[in-house]
Amino acid sequence: MLKRLRTSNNWKFFCALQQANKPLACAWWAVLILRGLMPAAFAVTMGVLIGALQTGTSLWMPLALVGVVFVLLQVLSPLHNAIASNLGSQTAAWLYDQLTIACVRPPGIGHLEEPSLTTDLTMARDFDLGITGPPLNISMGFIASGLVEMAGGLAASILLAGYSWWAPLVLAGAWFATHWLLRESAVWRDRNTEEVREAQRHADYAYRLAVDPPAAKELRLFGLSSWTVDRFKSRRRQLFELQWRATRLRERPVAWSVLIVVAANVAVFSALALDAAKGALSLSQLVTFASAAAATSMIGFGGLSWALDSASAPVGAVARLKKPMETAGALPLRNEPAVGMPAREICFKDLKFSYPNTDACVLDGFSLVIPAGTSLAVVGQNGAGKTTLAKLLCRLYDPQAGAIQIDGVDLRDLDVESWRHRITAVFQDFIRFELSLRENVAPGGAPDDVIQEALVAAGAAGLANLDTPLSKGYAGGTDLSGGQWQRIALARALCAVKLGAGLVLLDEPTAQLDVRGEAEIFDRLLKATRKATTILISHRFSTVRHADRICVLENGRVVEHGTHDELMARGGRYHTMFQLQASRFGEGEEDGMELNATG
Repeated sequence: MLKRLRTSNNWKFFCALQQANKPLACAWWAVLILRGLMPAAFAVTMGVLIGALQTGTSLWMPLALVGVVFVLLQVLSPLHNAIASNLGSQTAAWLYDQLTIACVRPPGIGHLEEPSLTTDLTMARDFDLGITGPPLNISMGFIASGLVEMAGGLAASILLAGYSWWAPLVLAGAWFATHWLLRESAVWRDRNTEEVREAQRHADYAYRLAVDPPAAKELRLFGLSSWTVDRFKSRRRQLFELQWRATRLRERPVAWSVLIVVAANVAVFSALALDAAKGALSLSQLVTFASAAAATSMIGFGGLSWALDSASAPVGAVARLKKPMETAGALPLRNEPAVGMPAREICFKDLKFSYPNTDACVLDGFSLVIPAGTSLAVVGQNGAGKTTLAKLLCRLYDPQAGAIQIDGVDLRDLDVESWRHRITAVFQDFIRFELSLRENVAPGGAPDDVIQEALVAAGAAGLANLDTPLSKGYAGGTDLSGGQWQRIALARALCAVKLGAGLVLLDEPTAQLDVRGEAEIFDRLLKATRKATTILISHRFSTVRHADRICVLENGRVVEHGTHDELMARGGRYHTMFQLQASRFGEGEEDGMELNATG
């Protein structure tokens, strides 16, 4: 029982309060307990006051006690709400800190692409946005109210024991029975079933599709506005129906609850009335115990608080994510420095790799040697493993078999941070920081003259001042086109080269540039990175043909390797793709040719 309690989301939630801000959490509990004692205290003070009236003794002290309790009843509630709001905000911030650490700290990225963690990750990420329930600073007030009522009912039942040992057992037992009888309707943890979470995911996606800018153009262009609204409404309605199904009242349990509670109250209040009529209870005692019996009803019906289960679910999600994310994103770590690497070559030896939870082998026996200081272009159809190759070189994953050797040293033996300082990359989905131009080009910092040189080399000179935020959401900010953003990403890579990076990975680095701009940029890239090793993944032959060597990748293996002229003369796969591309353009328009085979 104790083990089950300690593994419950509610237990983890209250532990999170302590970890977020212990002094504030202690204050929240202290005021909660004090508020819970007030109904019993009020019953006692009213009995004392009635007794003083009966005996004709001084009313000063009884009235003062009643006044103190009354003032506390009025003051403690807003004070508790203020503490709860602050504690909720700090707990939310602490949870986001824990989630951020869990996401960022693992050296690999397997945990962020692990399907089994998606549900918990979504819940933990969005829990305080008001989508699945009130933000935590608001929920804390509801949670406090539920706990205060429970504590008040228990304190009143303890006071009722002063009348008779059986009275609190009968009355409190009856009110506690409602928790069990109505457990299906009042306890909202049933709203966090896998079915409900799946419906929540679909509803959230439909909502984001409607309100987020990236989808706005296509929704209007293809006349999908009504479809999007209908989809959102249907998904949200399905979610509400599932939630209602999990929480609706059941007629029979309600009838039993009413019957048991009425019977218990009739028994206790009848006994009080009979004892008072016989003179076994004074009027002051009758008032005290009757008030306590009435206050015991605070125990009744359902869960401690509907908000508690709603708020504790994301806390449980964060707690569940920590270990599996750490495991999924873990990489064996070594300490050999990567200073000056690659100085001789990069060697792939019979590389095999599959993504977690999939049977498909993305790379299967991939072998290749890349001399240091040269440029290699990688081409192939979708799913050939080109982008995966870049991920493995960045050591975001480790292969299941084979090895990547840098100057004869297994990549897994190199210090991860040291190796990554030697790499720079432009991925297809490169990041766009809502920061200044300076911080976009050099997130880790660099002299302004180096940043300016990188911008010039990437054809991005004059786009904005270095201090200009690259977002219109900030004062003085600006927005850039897709092609301009791509030049910023290229400038980021070139800046890293100027700061000492020795390996440049370019995964579709100029997809949003026109073909002439791409050819110009790639010539600049080769010039700026002539002392580095450059690996280019591209579908445009206008770019590919400029590389020293070209590798054709199919089914996770190298099927052709050589210079452009060698591969064309060989008449193999590369020649076929080149001719297919050429057939789509007129003679002399090779610079515009594109290979529809990205991956």
